[in-house]
Parts: sequence; C-alpha cells; structure tokens
Amino acid sequence: MELTFYIAAAVAVASTLLMLTRLNLVHALLYLIVSLLGVAVVFYVLGAPFVAALEAIVYAGAIMVLFLFVVMMLNIGSHAAATEKQWLTPRIWIGPVLLAGILLVEVVYLARGSTAGLGTGAVGPKEVAIALFGPYLIGVELASMLLLAGLVGAYHLGYCRREKPEIQHDTNSHERRPDAGGDLVLAGTGESARTP
Repeated sequence: MELTFYIAAAVAVASTLLMLTRLNLVHALLYLIVSLLGVAVVFYVLGAPFVAALEAIVYAGAIMVLFLFVVMMLNIGSHAAATEKQWLTPRIWIGPVLLAGILLVEVVYLARGSTAGLGTGAVGPKEVAIALFGPYLIGVELASMLLLAGLVGAYHLGYCRREKPEIQHDTNSHERRPDAGGDLVLAGTGESARTP
C-alpha cells in the first residue's frame, strides 16, 4: 500500500507541475484531470473512499465540465476551432495517457486487493459530515463565501453590456434619406435605421 500511495502521489505532483507549465489551455486541462484522479487515488489509499469518490465525481467530473463550458464560451468562431485543431495533435495525449495509465493500474491493483489502506480505518460520509459541520463549521462557511465571491466576480468579468445605437437626427439626415431608401440614417454611421 505504501508503494501505491507514493506512485499516486508522484503522478499527482508530476501532472500538477505539467499543468502549471503548459501555456496551452487544453493541455493544462488534460493534466489537471490526471492530477485530480491521482489525488483521488491517494485519498482512497489513505482510507477515505468517500472523499476519493467525491474527488473523482465533483472535481474530475463536474468542475472539468464547468471548465469545458468556459472554454467553449470563450473560444468562439472559426479561428478558435482551427486553433483547437492545432492544439489537439496526437503527440499531446502521450503525457496524460501515460500518467492516467499508471493510475489505472493502481486502481485495478487496489480493487483486487484489500479495501482499506494506510489510514487507521475507513472514513465514511457520517464522519465527514460530523467533522465539516462540527469543529470546522466556520471554515466551511468561509469557503462557501469565497466560492460565492468567485461566482459573482466571474459574472462581473463575463458580463458584456451591449449598447444599441440611438436614432439621431443630424443636420444632413434629410439630404441622406433618399440614399437610404427613404429611411432615417443613424448619425455618424451612414447605416439606415429601419423604423416602423
């Protein structure tokens, strides 16, 4: 079990370092997924299968889907699609696949062997809830306020106010009206404003 712990920890640290050093967002996301799965294996080996399941489901699953949606929202247009095709070459999959393969071998080894690991005993959902809502209640509340502040900040940064051009009558709009097909002309643009 100690060897499994050290291998999973090494994979998590290596993939985290690779994630931090990648300038490409897609590469960084791939290494981050492997890092989160490595941390889940470490939790399982330490005797916390519930926390390991939460790590894999919430972080490696839900948070990565959120990151994917953010990437999809920010990369808009055909230029972004061409850039992503350049990023997703078969060569970039070598590192994440090797590290994920090491974790897969460890998970298969753990599934065939004993269930508890290096910890004193398995930590279930009841123990986690008692610890979170007992002595660590203020920490949990502060973390929730921090997440709320991050959500509000992300909304504020992503909000884009679009202003509609106002229809203004300038001095030469009557002279330009025949050029626009009889419609009013937006001041300073030369575009016709369709009025009902």
